[in-house]
Amino acid sequence: MQFDQGSFHKIKTLDCPENIIPIFQPPHSPELNQIERFWEFLKSKLQWENCKTLAQLRQKLDEILETITPEIIPSLTSDEFIFEALFSAAS
Repeated sequence: MQFDQGSFHKIKTLDCPENIIPIFQPPHSPELNQIERFWEFLKSKLQWENCKTLAQLRQKLDEILETITPEIIPSLTSDEFIFEALFSAAS
């Protein structure tokens, strides 16, 4: 399981099961955080939208989310270089 360096992820002790390996990302490395890539995807789809109300924004966001297939999720959230970078940073 990977953690970024957000203060909300820092605790005094971390009790992980044996089959979970905690990997901490280097500070200030959003490119290693998969959710950041997903947010980038969503923002790119919304960048030319001019929603005048929150309801319009919600509608557009619903439309975008409906287009995301199970095949798209891995392309947005996983890359081998992310895991290589995390494992090399952990050693």
